[in-house]
Amino acid sequence: MDAAPLEFFKKILETPSPSGFEQPVQEIVRSYLKESADKITTDLHGNVIAVKNPEAKLRVMFAGHCDQIGMLVQYIDNEGFIYAQTIGGWDPQVLIGQPMTVWTASGPIPAIIARKPIHLLTDEERKQVVKLKDLWIDIGAKDKEEASKIVRIGDPVTMQLGLRPMRNDCAYATAMDDKSGLWTVVEAFRRATLRKLDIGLYCVSTVQEEIGLRGAQTAAYGVDPQVGIAVDVTHATDCPTVDKKQEGDVRLGGGPVIYRGPNMNPRVVDRLVQVAEKGAVPIQMAASGRATGTDANAIQVARAGIATGLVSIPNRYMHSPVEMISLTDIDHAANLLAGFAYSVKSTDDFTP
Repeated sequence: MDAAPLEFFKKILETPSPSGFEQPVQEIVRSYLKESADKITTDLHGNVIAVKNPEAKLRVMFAGHCDQIGMLVQYIDNEGFIYAQTIGGWDPQVLIGQPMTVWTASGPIPAIIARKPIHLLTDEERKQVVKLKDLWIDIGAKDKEEASKIVRIGDPVTMQLGLRPMRNDCAYATAMDDKSGLWTVVEAFRRATLRKLDIGLYCVSTVQEEIGLRGAQTAAYGVDPQVGIAVDVTHATDCPTVDKKQEGDVRLGGGPVIYRGPNMNPRVVDRLVQVAEKGAVPIQMAASGRATGTDANAIQVARAGIATGLVSIPNRYMHSPVEMISLTDIDHAANLLAGFAYSVKSTDDFTP
């Protein structure tokens, strides 16, 4: 991966974007795409939409969601401890003892989330699965008055952000879901626009996927593409205790995953596979017998229907502080999508 794309990836992973608070990341996306797009807009929902060849008859849309799961300040007690509700789906077990950040109007505030030490738990408490109501956020405030001068009800909270490299071109961070997909669609758009395209190519950084695929729904309606490809993460199953017979065989470093099933248009799937074979891009195949929990779901049923594809990035430990991907996989995914954009002609028909 070249230096500029890697720096862009680091920036978006270092920037908070819980659902409803995506604006800082969206500014980074706009800046990165300004040299590649003919036009960049932000709609009233907050989706950033970049386009090349806006007058073209056939429109292809790439979508990756920029929002991440997070928390929202709900209550500050008399001792200055903060209680929060979740934004998106959390397993409270992964929160215990994590370094956190409260994103206030005056800047980021370091915090931790914890519960009472194991020494003080009763025998019954030790047997129970921890609940969110039993956890609190500590910013070191001496009382409610001090905490309330800094933190407001409704301030977003995230785990500690940032990219951390690992062996074999792997890396981990919170919010790989779905900033690895966001990076893929943005970088694919940039690479695709280096050559002449026969289509209108749209790249959308969608908002609020984690609370109901909301940004993809409004963006797909506004763009009205004939073809839409969502890029999200999927579960890597190459770790202990995951049953491949139930979840499929998906490996870090094995390449992006192309999904088949009723949420995916078969002509789009076939074209993605053909592009991968022609470009020697390694891919993995997966199946879903229902509407997926991704932007592909909302895109497929927008307006009168859109020919939809889903390309996924293998991700270990999803919705945790240590979401782990292969940087090689996202690089291959960007090449796959750019190749798909080159392959589509204005006369192509994706009717199944």
